[in-house]
Amino acid sequence: MNADSDKIKSGVETQSIVLVGVGGQGILLASEIIARTIMTSGYDVKMNEIHGMAQRGGSVVAQIRLGSEVASPLVPRGTAKVLVSLERIEAMRFVDFLAPDGLAVVSDQAIIPVTASVGSIPYPEVNEETLRSVFPNLIYVHALAQTEKIGNAKAVNTILLGALSTQFPFPVENWKNSIKTTVKPKFVDVNLKAFEIGRNLK
Repeated sequence: MNADSDKIKSGVETQSIVLVGVGGQGILLASEIIARTIMTSGYDVKMNEIHGMAQRGGSVVAQIRLGSEVASPLVPRGTAKVLVSLERIEAMRFVDFLAPDGLAVVSDQAIIPVTASVGSIPYPEVNEETLRSVFPNLIYVHALAQTEKIGNAKAVNTILLGALSTQFPFPVENWKNSIKTTVKPKFVDVNLKAFEIGRNLK
């Protein structure tokens, strides 16, 4: 996407980001880091969180809108500039939020719900090829494999934030400061490392 900072400041366009995943993946933490980064970069931001059945592994959605002046946190379907998904099936579930020219940043992680693991409802077969057929503009992240470098499988969300950060004009230090401010102190270092991994993905 490579957002233009002058265009954002002019108020000509309010841009939207939608984050999706399942309970326990850190969607809400990631959304707080993004919102804080936007604010410290000088833009207005509104955020809306839909927890769903987060504690039971259900879908979690965070909607973020940014610009010079944002009236509502709600993202109209078909308008999001970026869809960030921490689980590949969730990307398919919320594809209708993304604008036709929007960017999808998707983790390869698959979290099998209980209903599928016991065989009552099959888990859909979705791979990178499937996602590329749906999302022409896709950053597909082998996030779990990347977390092996830092020894913390829960840092998938921060790896995706690193990949996302390359698409906006916000200073890198603002992202890092937001991580330091938002994440619990004992997890700051591992999340900063995860963020750098995401930024440097090819």
